[in-house]
This record gives sequence, structure tokens and C-alpha cells, in this order.
Amino acid sequence: MCNSLKSLCLISTLVLIGCAENPSSAGGGFAGNKVGHFGYGQPATQEQIAGWDIDIRPDGLGYPQGSGSVEDGEMMYETQCAECHGSFGEGVGRYPVLAGGMGTLTEERPERTVGSYWPYASTLFDYIRRAMPFTQPESLSDDETYAITAYVLYLNELVEDDFVADKASLSALRMPNEQGFFRDDRPDTANTRCMSDCLDPASLTVHSEVAGVVIEEQTTAAEKQTSAHPGAQTYEQFCSICHKVGVGGAPVVGDAAAWEPRIASGVQALIDNAINGVSSDSGVMPPKGGFAQLSDEAVADAVRYMAEESR
Repeated sequence: MCNSLKSLCLISTLVLIGCAENPSSAGGGFAGNKVGHFGYGQPATQEQIAGWDIDIRPDGLGYPQGSGSVEDGEMMYETQCAECHGSFGEGVGRYPVLAGGMGTLTEERPERTVGSYWPYASTLFDYIRRAMPFTQPESLSDDETYAITAYVLYLNELVEDDFVADKASLSALRMPNEQGFFRDDRPDTANTRCMSDCLDPASLTVHSEVAGVVIEEQTTAAEKQTSAHPGAQTYEQFCSICHKVGVGGAPVVGDAAAWEPRIASGVQALIDNAINGVSSDSGVMPPKGGFAQLSDEAVADAVRYMAEESR
């Protein structure tokens, strides 16, 4: 498993240094101009590199200083994680199940949890550190991350209740499915590059459609029911993750009492909050619910749909 972020940072550093030291002759710049360089940029500082270099390898390289116990993690988990993942890691709604599933990987419907499937404890720590909690990623301290990691391992019966997670203990921990993974040493392509007697590219035609094939749309009754509103599909695919069960203080769609004061402020205000994000005593919503790929129009349609369904 390669240390990809460290490699990326090194490449970025070299590129920035090259740009700074070899400005374009066309740009004026300073002495030592060389043709072919843009003439802008500066070397990445150690502080900047450290900000990106947070990946953790299974052998323990990359773990930060700190520690956290199962006992510390229990309350932290209840506060930050249980709302989505359940008090015992059983999962809520569409959120992932974290615990259980042991011995199911060979079944028709395997349950891939931290205990049954994940190969390394470093993956668990790394993911929590980068992406959790869902509404405020990267808000946990290193000690809090260690504590939650310890408690999730405890929920999977992989450690005892007096376990303390730190660099040494997590590096030494062997996960049950570690041997279920192997390094993929296959080449990027199985084809041999054509070096002689190659076809003329001009003689090749690329077809993007399958001739003579008609794909019929099959729409379920539920899809037909929601497809009438332009925001229904966006809601079902993205917004319902929080607004169907009330994650992070999100008002549940259909709960008129919860939506009434919000709708009173104006639907446009709701749309602006959904697009730009909002934080208040009642809850936190990241911009576009954390799905930055959504267009403003799609978010606006989804907000209108939720408001109309909750009047």
C-alpha cells in the first residue's frame, strides 16, 4: 500500500519549486528566466505539506501523537456517531452498519462491517479523522479520534473494555479479515502496445451507440409518484439521508411543526441556507448537505419539494 499523499505532496513541492525558480521569459519575472516555465508559484512550506500529509499506513507510519480509551470513546460515540450509526453500531436508516457481520462474508448477502471486513485498524482511524462526523468533518481532535476508534473496535468485540488506542496498540492490532485482502499486482493493462504495423487512427471509427437496441424505461410505482416534482429525486437520493430520520437536527420531511417556523422565514431563505450551509443551536447543515456536486438548481428544487411535503 503506497503512501500516495506523501508522493503527491513531494511532486507538488517539486513542481512549485520549478515554477518559482524558472519563470517564463515572456512574463518578465526575474533573473534566470527559462523558456517553457510559467514564472509563478513558490516552494511549498513544511507546514503546508504537513496539512496534506495525514494518511496512515497499516504499519503505523502516520499516526499522530495521542491516545483514547474505550471508556472515553463511549460518550464521544453517543454524542457524535450514534445518531447515524446506532448506539451499538447497527446503523440507522441508510447509514452504514459498523459492528457485527462476523462470518457472513461467504454468504449471499455479506455484512461488511469494521469487524467482519475491514483489514486494518489504521483504515478506521484514518476515515474517522478525515470524514467524521458527517456534518462537521475534521472537527475531532486526535485524542477524540483515538477514543472513538477504540470504542468502535470494542463494539466489534475486537478489544477489551480497558483497551487504550494509540499508535503502538493500533499498529499491533490484527483485524480478523486482514488475510482476506491481497496486493493487486496485475498490470494496468493486459494488452501489448502496438509498436509496428499499427492501424492508421484515421481509419478507425468510434461508435457510441449500440445499433438496433432499444432500452425500455421501467419505472416503479414509487418512482412515478415522486417523479412529478423536479426536486423529488434529489431529495430521495441525497437529502433523505438526514431529513428522513432527523440527523444533526435536520427537520424531518412531513413534520409540519418542525417546518412551520422555517417556511415562515421564506422558501428562498431555506434555499440559501441549503446551498451555503448553516450552523445554529438546533443543528448543522454543510453546504448542499455535503454533496458539492449538486447544482444550485437541484438543491433549490429539493428544498421546495421538502417544504411542500411538510406544510
